[in-house]
Amino acid sequence: MVNLRIAAARDDDLDLAAAEYAAGERAALRDDFIYYCLPFADRLAHRYAGRGEPLDDLEQVSRMALVKAIDRYEPGRGSFTAYAALTMHGELKKHFRDRTWGVHVTRRVQDLGLAVGRAARDLTGELSRPPTTAEIADRVGATVAAVDEALLSSAGHTTASLNAPIREGEADELGDLYGGADPDLASADDRLTLDVLLRRLPAREQRMLALRFHGNRTQQEIAAEFGVSQMHVSRLLARALTWLRESMLSDAAPTWPGVEGTAWDLTVRRAAGVPTVRVRGEVDRDTAGSLRTCLIRVVGAAGRGDTVVLDLTGVPLMDAAGVAVLADAARAAGMAGVDLRLAGVQPTVRAVLDALRSTLR
Repeated sequence: MVNLRIAAARDDDLDLAAAEYAAGERAALRDDFIYYCLPFADRLAHRYAGRGEPLDDLEQVSRMALVKAIDRYEPGRGSFTAYAALTMHGELKKHFRDRTWGVHVTRRVQDLGLAVGRAARDLTGELSRPPTTAEIADRVGATVAAVDEALLSSAGHTTASLNAPIREGEADELGDLYGGADPDLASADDRLTLDVLLRRLPAREQRMLALRFHGNRTQQEIAAEFGVSQMHVSRLLARALTWLRESMLSDAAPTWPGVEGTAWDLTVRRAAGVPTVRVRGEVDRDTAGSLRTCLIRVVGAAGRGDTVVLDLTGVPLMDAAGVAVLADAARAAGMAGVDLRLAGVQPTVRAVLDALRSTLR
């Protein structure tokens, strides 16, 4: 009979000892056979060393698997060594899968993660650069989405303890960094309200505000993009900011003058035989064409010596495009012998016209 208390020097000895163990009194020889096979279990455990788990734990898992293999072993099914090795490998892998991951990850994703890691290392050496996700997917024979899932799951293998010190030798723990006062929390309601109010602004004002405060563009650059003057951009931004400020401080948002109050409108009426062109809204690049067409038509229909009135009471702003319309209408009226008069000029528009008049002198 084989001396089961002598450590095996070769794996072949395990099969011989297993045959002797199976042929004899298994209950009486079980402890001796387990002791005889312990070096084999420890050798398998050492193959998994250096993966973040203590070697003592790995040896314990491997030895428990050895005991399970010995109790279940049936000589007629083949080599004991192969059976025991498969059992111990399976238990060690299960230990890593179930005990060492910070989050639950399926075995399929874990296996793919190992394959992705090996492929990434191999491709890095072959390409002399980090491989792309598509290249890794082609190497392992998986989809790009599956590789992304495997890479993401790898981040959940090891999690940091909230009780770990922030720096070595310090008493402060990592958990102390979480749950503190959020300085932006108090302004959350204001940001939500501002988002709703911004959506009520015209698309032009929304775009200007975005360029100015998110794109960090100057007023001159914004003016060049919209084809208006820098002064006009300044007025539009100031008006939009004033409206937003008033809306934030009031229970109900005030009327936006560029939308409800003075929406663009152009009408022609005749009072006491005098045609009057009444304009409401801003006269800029977007609306100047309509006003030019209307004025030329009205002036052309008037007789020599007649008067045409341009009512600007409802015009809060006028840019260079609007001034150009007035100049064209004045020239057309002069050629037709029509007296073109302005009425209801607002202070902002008058300032623009006065500045232009002083410049032309």
